[in-house]
Order: sequence, then C-alpha cells, then structure tokens
Amino acid sequence: MSGLLVIVGDNVLLPDDKVPRPATVVVDLTSGKITTISPSRASRSSFPENVQWIDAGSKYVLPGLVDSHVHLNEPGRTDWEGFWTGTRAAASGGVTTVVDMPLNSIPPTVTASNLQIKRDAAYNQCFTDVAFWGGVIPNHQNHLKPLVDAGVKGFKCFLIESGVEEFPCVVEEDLKAAMDVLQDLPTTLLFHAELEHPSHEASPAVSTHPTLYSTFLASRPQTLEVDAISLVTRLQKSYPRLRCHIVHLSAASALPLVREAKASGVNLTVETCFHYLCLAADSIPDGQPQFKCCPPVREEGNRQLLWDALLDGTIDCVVSDHSPCVAELKKLDKGDIMEAWGGISTLGLGLSLLWTEGRKRGVGIGKIIDWTSKKSAQHASLDHVKGALKVGYDADIIIWDADAQFTVTKESLNFKNKLSPYEGQTLFGTVEKTLLRGHVVYDKENGFTAGTPIGKLL
Repeated sequence: MSGLLVIVGDNVLLPDDKVPRPATVVVDLTSGKITTISPSRASRSSFPENVQWIDAGSKYVLPGLVDSHVHLNEPGRTDWEGFWTGTRAAASGGVTTVVDMPLNSIPPTVTASNLQIKRDAAYNQCFTDVAFWGGVIPNHQNHLKPLVDAGVKGFKCFLIESGVEEFPCVVEEDLKAAMDVLQDLPTTLLFHAELEHPSHEASPAVSTHPTLYSTFLASRPQTLEVDAISLVTRLQKSYPRLRCHIVHLSAASALPLVREAKASGVNLTVETCFHYLCLAADSIPDGQPQFKCCPPVREEGNRQLLWDALLDGTIDCVVSDHSPCVAELKKLDKGDIMEAWGGISTLGLGLSLLWTEGRKRGVGIGKIIDWTSKKSAQHASLDHVKGALKVGYDADIIIWDADAQFTVTKESLNFKNKLSPYEGQTLFGTVEKTLLRGHVVYDKENGFTAGTPIGKLL
C-alpha cells in the first residue's frame, strides 16, 4: 500500500524519553518505515487530503514490543501452538516481533535445513514479524556456523533436561566445543540456567504430594540456578568475546553472581519473565498445574528482589517465555503439578501484566517499554530496525489505553490452548491498535483486520 500514514497524539513515547509527550509520527506505507517525527501535534490541514490519519488523543503511542522468548512449536507440535495463533495472540497484546525458540517444534532448529523447514511452515501465517533462535545440543558444533549464516539470532542450550527428547541438554565439554566455534561469530549463546547435582534435594520437611505447589517448588531449588550461572560466568572468562545470556531468571539468590560478573566486565545479559514479576508462590493454589513453569515461580520476597534487580539494571529485559501445550499435558483433571508440562502461556497479556504490577511500584511506561521493546530488540540484534519510534525504523506501533481495565477470560485469549494462570485477574491497560510497518494488524473494536498476514520472517 502506497501513501503516508500520520499518527498524532498527546502521549507519544520517543527514544530516550522517560515519559510520553505530544508528537507527530509520519510513516511511508510503501517502505513501512518512520520517515519523520516532530515534537508537537501537527494539524490535519498541513497534510494532503489522501493521507491516512490516526489521532490517538490522550492514549499512549508506543513502539511495538519485541518478545524474544516464545515457543511457537510449529511444525511437529502445532496442536500446542502455531505461527497463526501464536502471532495473532502476540499482536493483540502489542507485540510486533517475536523470536521463536528452537524447541519444542519437530524438528528442532539445530541445523540450517531444520531452520528452513520451520521457515517454510511459518510462511504466510504470521501476524507479527518472526525471527529465530538456533539450538546447541551435544555433538552439533559443525552446524553452528551454517545456522548463523542462515540468519538465526543466536543459540539456546539447556543445562538440565529440556522435557523433549529431541533437544537434549549439554554438559561442560559440549559447551566448550560450541563456544570454540561461536566466540568469533556475531552471535549470542543463551542458557536455560538450571544445573542439577546429586546434592540438590528437596527439604525432607516438605510434603511430596504431587498436587501441592510446595512439592514442585522444593524440587527445583534456587541452587540449581546459582550453580548454572556459576558455570556460565566461569566459562565466559575463557570466551570473553562471546555474549552469553541467561533466559528466564527466577532465583534472586543468583543476582549477586550476575552483579559480580557484570561489574567485572563479563559480556552477560539476563532476562526475566512476566510470571516471575507478577505471580508469587505464596498465592498459588494447590492442584492448579497452569501455574507450573521451569524454573518455578518463587516466593513473594524473591519476586520483590527481581523487581529491584530489574530497576537497577542487573536484569536487562522482560519476556513471556510463552510455552503452551495441549490441555491433557497440564494434568488439570488430577491437579498433578509434578507430572504436568511446565510452561505458562502469556502471549497477548504481557504489557498489561507488567503495567498493572508496575503501577503499584510507581514504574512508568518508559521503563516498561525499555525492558520489553528496546532491550529485548538489542538482545535479539534487531535494534537497528525495532524497539523504538525512530526515523528509519520499522513503523511497529501500539495505540495503548493505559487506564482501561479488563478481566482475563478464556474467551479473551487468542493463543491456541486457552489455559492461563491469569484467568479471572483484572488488569490495567489495553491495546487499541497494533500496527506492523504502518499497517493495522489488530484493532480492539474490529479484531484482526489484515485479511492476509503481513508478518515477515527476519
């Protein structure tokens, strides 16, 4: 579509601003790029009659979110989630770019040919832009450079069993073999940082009943994360050119290690997730496996320490780790938390969750967008085109009603398997419109307005 789109508003969040301000954003709809930003509201009469015009009024105009930790599972486990449903859910929550994890699809993204299979499956199905992580598994180091050449944004590995047999975990020798290859490539190594030792045991005082959340929590103690991050930071001393990244940090007891590593100049970044910032083990009812994820949601005091670390910059960004499955695998009929699949579904809710929780702490929208858009775009090496309202960047834009409230219901969820620990919660903030490269892909009143998905495979 040719022509211009002009967006005016009283509360536009521009780069490096902590609070929104009046501005005008002009978009070339042919390129999908932002061409001009003016620090005031323009009048309609100053543009040609045929220009497309959005007046956001007092609603916020924000850059689209970049969710750099999403499991879309297609092909192979498309009944869990797929590109069509997952990206629709993302767009409904203001996410305009997702980065897909190398599991739990079949085949996993551990070779260039497997990446092409995934790209073929995603073609013409995406309502957001989609990029891809590759995977590191044992004895696969010869496939790493071809994956970089094919465009993956980095590589994820597991230091504990992943839960799917086609993506086995790695040990230290596997890591060294992979890091030898990766250290001279423009890439990043991501760690599911839980490391199990025989000495890691649940407290004998804790019940072993599988429906109790306390049983599950005790089975994944914070020491697993501490020991894993200790290994990562030790290895980094031998590979200082390679950026390493800790995915979904949940254990506050690992924060001193992270702070020490960053202070020493180690090239380390860290993410946490919406559920670790918005849920607490103390409030999780027994027999409700929809709250299970790995590593687990921990106690209220731990949650506060994660918020502190986010605010002081120890934690870099916030992502969903949207990790869905079919209802049967959640063992809802038995309430068996220990046997259930570990993953929380969040696509479409993240911005509202973080805004609702952040308001209680006096956290402004500028900080939240920094964590969910700017920093996550940097992490995925997309910050040259994504993560900010900036001239030359993709016009990925949200119109956001910060004061609107809604209650999470099954019917309001747009991902495939409608299981969520947030069902019944009342949240602040709704997306009025989501624009991808200047084109509306989601509208609160009219739903998904694009007849054909326009998301690109990055």
